[in-house]
Amino acid sequence: MRPGPRNLITDIEGLLVGNSEDHHVRTGATVLLGERPFTAAVHVMGGAPGTRETDLLSPDRLVQKVDALVLSGGSAMGLDAASGVADALRAAGRGFDVGGQKVPIVPGAILFDLLNGGDKDWHENPYRGFGQRALQAAGREFKLGTAGAGTGATVKGLKGGLGSASVVMEEGITVGALVAVNALGAVTVGAGPQFWAAPWEMGEEFGGLGLGRDLDPGAEPLPEKQPGAATTIAIVATDAELTRPEALRMAVAAHDGMARAIVPSHTPFDGDLVFAASTGLRPLPDPVASPFRLGHAAACCLARAIARAAYLAEPMAGDLLPAWRSRFDAL
Repeated sequence: MRPGPRNLITDIEGLLVGNSEDHHVRTGATVLLGERPFTAAVHVMGGAPGTRETDLLSPDRLVQKVDALVLSGGSAMGLDAASGVADALRAAGRGFDVGGQKVPIVPGAILFDLLNGGDKDWHENPYRGFGQRALQAAGREFKLGTAGAGTGATVKGLKGGLGSASVVMEEGITVGALVAVNALGAVTVGAGPQFWAAPWEMGEEFGGLGLGRDLDPGAEPLPEKQPGAATTIAIVATDAELTRPEALRMAVAAHDGMARAIVPSHTPFDGDLVFAASTGLRPLPDPVASPFRLGHAAACCLARAIARAAYLAEPMAGDLLPAWRSRFDAL
């Protein structure tokens, strides 16, 4: 396996990503848009999720494809970002056809970033606008770190952020991950700069620092955020042709990547969630071995994307926690 040319989820043909953020409010939204409707599934392992239209993604539901997926800050208010995306897609003639009426299918998930120092004293929910602007910005290239849904994100002791990574498998299938990292747990080992995801790093995409040595296997972590004030929300995607049950299995496997990169993860106070997306442009070379390898590739991509999110976070005035580069670049 090797990274794709951009090392972004948009290395998958047919997928675009757009961000919108406000650094005064310290929040934002990120949209994954399909140039055509795509197969999607979801798997939730955290104890405090916030979602929109995820019931629609069960394998037995009528509608089998979606138009876009939305990740947003803002806790429950942030679910309105997907409404903004749906409004804009409907205006563009996109959506599931019901008697001539277009109904865009836009599932979404949110993270909690209301206590990060930003000005949340708004008079009107801003997230519908965030969603619309993120959709307008959708393209092959997009910013990581302090951007989009990861703008106001934090992890244990550091700023979180938005991350992405990709890999091209030997059979030519591309897999990618997109993640907003706002975890209760840590992405770095002990007090050092090394990332838990280091064993899966490709090149020096998050510093090439290797394995951390400041590890206490007997440490018992305590939560440093209020209950319900954390969540890592992610999308893993592929150009391989998957059914919805197969996409669901890829989402389940991808949670392994979250557990490799965030310690601890999937806590009762996180809303950890992984969407899976398939554009279906490439047939599976092997109906048995290919899904097996896809799950592994998705987990590796997600672990790398999580580390990149924190590694690329930008320091800004008023930060309640330091960015990785502020704390460790001088070491």
